[in-house]
Amino acid sequence: MKIVQKSLNELEKMVQMKTRQLTDPKVVESVSQIINDVVENGDQALKKYEQKFDNVNIDNFKLSQETIDQAYQAIDPDVKNALLLAKRNIVSFHKKELENGFIDSEQPGVIRGQKLVPLQKVGLYVPGGTAAYPSTILMSALPAKIAGVKQVVIVTPPQKDGISKAVLAAAKIAGVDAIYQVGGAQAIAALAYGTKSIPRVDKIVGPGNVFVATAKKQVFGQVAIDMVAGPSEIGIIADDSADSKQLAADLLSQAEHDKLARPILVTDSLKLAQSVSENVDSQLKVLPRLEIASASVQNKGFIAVVEKVEDMFTLMNTVAPEHLEIQLENPTQYLNSIKNTGSVFLGKYASEPLGDYVAGPNHILPTGGTARFSSPLGVYDFVKRTSFIQYTKKALAKEAQAITTLARVEGLEGHARAIESRFDKYYD
Repeated sequence: MKIVQKSLNELEKMVQMKTRQLTDPKVVESVSQIINDVVENGDQALKKYEQKFDNVNIDNFKLSQETIDQAYQAIDPDVKNALLLAKRNIVSFHKKELENGFIDSEQPGVIRGQKLVPLQKVGLYVPGGTAAYPSTILMSALPAKIAGVKQVVIVTPPQKDGISKAVLAAAKIAGVDAIYQVGGAQAIAALAYGTKSIPRVDKIVGPGNVFVATAKKQVFGQVAIDMVAGPSEIGIIADDSADSKQLAADLLSQAEHDKLARPILVTDSLKLAQSVSENVDSQLKVLPRLEIASASVQNKGFIAVVEKVEDMFTLMNTVAPEHLEIQLENPTQYLNSIKNTGSVFLGKYASEPLGDYVAGPNHILPTGGTARFSSPLGVYDFVKRTSFIQYTKKALAKEAQAITTLARVEGLEGHARAIESRFDKYYD
């Protein structure tokens, strides 16, 4: 794994260049064509694309409840118990995110307030491809259910040998209402616009490849989305007190996700950097997903050596990684130094996969530097806020002149007259 020693300013510029999100125009055009086709031809287009991209002929997109129940009964008990443990922790964490509306009646004759309304229908995209992700179902469906969403549906690419039993079991455990065998940009289009088989939803959440991410961008506005998730990222801040073998293993835990995943270590110790680099190379050789992880490490990963601890945090706040491990002595004392990341892992025993599976905080996180302004998926993503006001005539009279004055400053005479009509002034 390459080691970079430059000035802090040069390192920040390097990071900013690597973070630029440039979408291939051919991908944009291809996705646009797929979406338009689904809008015009519905299920027929979906079947065509599933045959083309997944080499599967689909007669019925919706999986039967019997199929889901059978998968749940057949799943390995250890897997089932792990999913149930994850559910308990995810639910206990996300219940704390529930918000309440409010009513304000401090002024005589005035009632103001805000109510929270759950979304009615939500679509969850669950990737297929090179791996199965039952954990993603729990992380997306459970917060939606806690928020009070009435209908939660899944779209996931069909598999020749059937969808993973773990995925189906996770869907049952999370209380998902329906599962549809369709993936890629066509699945996003189906959720955004609806087809005969697949319902139109209010919001689409969940990670996917570049075609899925581009499709989410293009349907945004027609439907809400959680975020445009890119390849996985891990940032680690560490000093000589950290274990280089563990650091290497943690870097590779994200590198194996995707050839475009970004594993980054920032340290003030050249000795540690060299040891981690050697351990990454040796651990790569025995990693089953060697080809994927190697491409990630070689093309997207690096170890930056800086002068002091403050520089580590400055650089990592520029990176704004999806996951950030702080492997320093007394790591909690540095929590407030972190401004930009999706999720923080404190200390040597908070290895990143802990957050992927069972700790409870959500693992659907902002990527590609968007942690500068975005948050992890949560219960708050599945509700909307509606404000309300009520005034008596006396209360309105106190503020009527201010309203009409501002309305006329903005050139909106109709606004002013609407208020004045409440006080026996009418216009023919």
